[in-house]
Amino acid sequence: MDNNRLLETSRSWLGQLTEWRRDFHRNPELGYEEHRTAGIVVDHLRSLGLETRTGIGKTGVVGLLRGQEPGPTFLLRADMDALPIPDGKPVLYRSTVQGKAHLCGHDAHTAMLMGAAKLLAERGLPRGNVKFMFQPAEEGGAGAKAMVEDGVLQDPKVDAAAALHVSPFCPVGKITVSKGPAWAATDSLRIKIIGKGGHAAGPHHTVDSIPIAAQVITALQQIVSRQVDPLDSAVVTIGKINGGHAVNAIASEVELLGTVRTLNPKLREQMRVKVEAIVKGVTEAFGAGYELELREGYPIVVNDDSMYELFTRTAGQVMGSESWDLINPTMGGEDFAFVAQQVPSVMFRLGVCGGEETAYPLHHPLFDLDESAMPFGSALLAAIAINYLEAHP
Repeated sequence: MDNNRLLETSRSWLGQLTEWRRDFHRNPELGYEEHRTAGIVVDHLRSLGLETRTGIGKTGVVGLLRGQEPGPTFLLRADMDALPIPDGKPVLYRSTVQGKAHLCGHDAHTAMLMGAAKLLAERGLPRGNVKFMFQPAEEGGAGAKAMVEDGVLQDPKVDAAAALHVSPFCPVGKITVSKGPAWAATDSLRIKIIGKGGHAAGPHHTVDSIPIAAQVITALQQIVSRQVDPLDSAVVTIGKINGGHAVNAIASEVELLGTVRTLNPKLREQMRVKVEAIVKGVTEAFGAGYELELREGYPIVVNDDSMYELFTRTAGQVMGSESWDLINPTMGGEDFAFVAQQVPSVMFRLGVCGGEETAYPLHHPLFDLDESAMPFGSALLAAIAINYLEAHP
């Protein structure tokens, strides 16, 4: 099976890809709960004759396709977990699990990698190996990190890797990729403003933590607008506020929860100092105290230059030279970063928008995708693995 026939073959399997994807969609599982999904993946990989390991990173699955001769090992990755958000779509394959749904496309990611495994197993590898990484808990649980710690990049040692993510902002038949930084570092922020509570009628006897928290939130926005190079990128968002007990009582404490996102490792290191300087200054000015936690989350996904070139060449072979566009990075996060930190990697976006019903953003209750895009994903994943192994004897 030549590379230019991979897409033709993959398209002939659209019914199977759709069946897999819809089954996962009806039966979503959250991070580290993907037992049913993992079981289906294992059965499929074993039916192809692949060496299969389970329980990697708790509920992760690894399949290995060995070539006829020794050579490098290329890794292809998909995530399997759903989100704790109700499914709002009036479709026959809507989620059957209350409060859980595949609203980020991981059901399609899993189905497409299963398709890529079938393409490569039927084609065979003259030399080298392809490792298939089906990971749990991308949505905040760092499942990729758990699998790396459990040895997914070893035995045999992985030399390079690739992954995709569906994009509802891109039409079917188009793909996009970023050069260099592609997904942002996602660090979590917790600030506690510690004041002095009391009766609402006597604010002068208290230290009101609520207006102080408001001042902190406003001042934090000055970091991005006035302390970060306009040509650099950063986001500071407070997404949740907890505080107060009654309408006639002044709150003694307010907790602020949020996220800090950066694309520059040096700026990422500087953000804690910048955030704490503002929190400390505002709270001291009003006689309050504070607690601050800025915890590292997912690292920056950086597309390796050589892997970027390999991907764009592969995309041209499979889908044509006009099929892909170079785009700016996103401030969204991706735990594929834990793989990309260790080996040269590339992660690209696959267009899945086929009209109004598939134009809702990721994590929206009505998110859906045009399933005719899935053969493109399977073919691209298979082709980039083939091209890498052929270019690295």
